[in-house]
Amino acid sequence: MMNQTVKAGVAGMSMACFGIANAAGITVYEQDERYVKLGGRIQVQYRLESPDGGDDKDSIFLRRFRPYIEGSLHKDWKGMIQWEMGKAKDDNELAVKSAYMQYKGFSSGKLTFGNVKMAFSRENLTSSKRQQLVERTFVGDHNYGVAEYMLGLRFDGYAADKKVTYTLSAGGMNIDPDDKKLDFDTPANTAKDWNEGWVFGGRIDYHPFGYLPFSQGDFEREQKLTIGLGAFSWSNDGDNNTYTKTPKAGKADVDSANGVELSAAYRNAGFSADAQYNLINASTVDGTYSGGIFEDGETSITQMSLKGGYMVIPSRLELVAGVQSMDADGYSKTWTRNSVGVNWFLHKHDIKVQLTYRQGKNLNGKDGDDQNELFLQTQYVF
Repeated sequence: MMNQTVKAGVAGMSMACFGIANAAGITVYEQDERYVKLGGRIQVQYRLESPDGGDDKDSIFLRRFRPYIEGSLHKDWKGMIQWEMGKAKDDNELAVKSAYMQYKGFSSGKLTFGNVKMAFSRENLTSSKRQQLVERTFVGDHNYGVAEYMLGLRFDGYAADKKVTYTLSAGGMNIDPDDKKLDFDTPANTAKDWNEGWVFGGRIDYHPFGYLPFSQGDFEREQKLTIGLGAFSWSNDGDNNTYTKTPKAGKADVDSANGVELSAAYRNAGFSADAQYNLINASTVDGTYSGGIFEDGETSITQMSLKGGYMVIPSRLELVAGVQSMDADGYSKTWTRNSVGVNWFLHKHDIKVQLTYRQGKNLNGKDGDDQNELFLQTQYVF
């Protein structure tokens, strides 16, 4: 059954790939200090889920469809608007992603105000279009305690010829009070039951062999190393605690959350490796709540990820593998995932096809709840 489903999915994805490969390129208008840039990313994904003791389930869908407009009228200033159209469902047609104005006139940094990513998690700060595995690991997933998009202020700076980079950020951020997750999201996309609050965070990265950007895979074949440390703190402002006064199964208002990250990345001669460890603590408004990831109103989440790849054909074909785990106070067993895959680059990350096979054990911390997954994704970036 699984083999027949895979063949059907591969055929569908092959046709999707040819369609994407013929997409139009980038369009730019430029005159003096003024310019307009149009672009985006298109990711078509086939996913096969095969749970132990259950029936296979497969689907093909737009994983991401994100157009953007970027432009400037004045020197050292720019603005960008990016939106998500790939998850349109019922009345939910669009979601805001990046939407900001930015000042770049500083000698060693830039200041951004708007809907931007927090200064936390190297895996999360690495764009989805530059990932080695089709899906991010736990250490970069906003569903499991990684503070992601906020509506606020962020400063990115550098020193020592960019061998040292740092980011400071502060703003508004919401949490979807689902006790199986610690799901962060921006006030730019909100729901009536989301907890509202404020977040502060920062990070510093050291690049001894020269600056290494947030991108996975080794195309340059030059030795690069990065060691990073990040932290954040979120507090509920008390404006929207829906489930404390009116309890509902599986729902718990979150009072506070904080996290610490230690990460590293290495590139050399076609080989790449990324490692990260997160420790995230959270508490509920109701100090007696137990369920999902919480016990007696508290949880401590530990996450680990190690993944790497090797370009068997430079800039064309890459073999990848990864291991990841997550544990929480409410889990009976550690949730683990092991992945292997292959990436075929037609034009580096701009046009590529990715295949990832993932084995998951003890999903959501439940002993014996296992599931294998196959991901096949094509990507076109312009």
